[in-house]
Amino acid sequence: MITSRCRLRSDQGAASTQLVLVVPALLLIALLVVQFALVWHARHIAQYAAQRALAAARAQGGTAGDGRAQALRSLAALGSRVLTAPSVTAERTATQTTVRVEGTAMRVLPVPGLVLHASGTASGSTERITTPTGGQP
Repeated sequence: MITSRCRLRSDQGAASTQLVLVVPALLLIALLVVQFALVWHARHIAQYAAQRALAAARAQGGTAGDGRAQALRSLAALGSRVLTAPSVTAERTATQTTVRVEGTAMRVLPVPGLVLHASGTASGSTERITTPTGGQP
């Protein structure tokens, strides 16, 4: 009789049950960390491409098209796996140039409808030659 009571109170199989419950939670946490890192990296890629495009677009004699082309070259050089479906908009006026790069970050978690956007914006004054009094030469 004593042995049957000991069997009812034993911990046999508890480790397997705990493993079944804990491992999926740990894997989910690991995937969330990787997903966060990929979104962070995609934002840095977008910001880098926007800064390179701004340098090309704001230069004396540069155009908004030059900025868009430079952004696309920068994105191609960095690879398109992390920042997918990028779009580049560049605006250049006589005094201000702005470039915006947008896209979606690569997904690790298979969650339907999960779209993680990443964008980068760079803005600066347009380079132009002026006289010491501030007018055009």
